Parts: sequence; C-alpha cells; structure tokens
Amino acid sequence: MKKIQFKKEINATAFNVYEIMLGLKDKSSYENWTAAFNPTSTYIGSWKKGSKIHFVGLDENGKKGGMVSEIMEHEAAKFISIRHYGILDGETEITTGEQVEKWAGAHENYSYLENNGITTVTVDIDILEDYLDYFNNTYPKALEKLKEISEQKAGQLKM
Repeated sequence: MKKIQFKKEINATAFNVYEIMLGLKDKSSYENWTAAFNPTSTYIGSWKKGSKIHFVGLDENGKKGGMVSEIMEHEAAKFISIRHYGILDGETEITTGEQVEKWAGAHENYSYLENNGITTVTVDIDILEDYLDYFNNTYPKALEKLKEISEQKAGQLKM
C-alpha cells in the first residue's frame, strides 16, 4: 500500500470548507465535489467520531456499492480520519476475505489549515498501487470542484 497526498488552497474559511466538504448543512455539497469519483457518490451514516459510515455510489448497472468505514477522529474544521475496513456489495457488507484483505485498515485523512482566510486542505490516503493512476488523476479534479463550491459559497456570505 502507498501513501499519497493532495493539497488545495481555497479562498474560504476552514469551517466553510469543512462544512461543504462533508455536506454537513447540505449533503449535495459533498455529492457535488465527489461526483468526480462517481456521479452518484453519496454517504450513508454519520461523521461523528466512532460512527460507521458507508461511502456509496451506483455502478454502470445501477447496483449499489462502496466502502464500509469508521470515523476514527473528528475535530471540526481541523482534522478527520476515516478508516476503511470493508466493501458494500448491494446491501451486503463484506469485511473479511480476499476482496478486502489487501487494503482493509487503509486511512483517508483530511486536514484543514486556515491562514488569513485561505484554507489549505490536505488529503492523505493509503492506496493500492493498482489505483494510483486513478486517484492521481481524479483527486485533483475533485478538490478543484471543492474549491469552486467553497469559494462560491464564501462569496455569497460576503454579500
């Protein structure tokens, strides 16, 4: 497993970026920036520390799938740590076996650092080498969308 990192500077407060990134006030803001990964991306569950959360989407045949995860740490507008430990196959959680052994326990961490109204979002991910190109191509697009949404919202708040 490889560790990769992405960073994005966003002209908005850390709290606004965090709220939009997680879809806390409006889940569609989460779905909007994560559409870069899958146009039907969403989550089911809670961002509260210790909670189970499913990151889901539909495949090309309309079947639900995704990740079974746990929120390991959650410090509002500062740090979120997600541990992935299974996959969702339709409504079935798979947490053991060959399908998940290779990457079970992988983390996805979000850090937010604000300086003079500009927030640097840092994403640290454990990833299988097979998915390296995909994430290196897709995550920057997703973060660019997050930047666009957050800065648009920040502009509305200043009006």
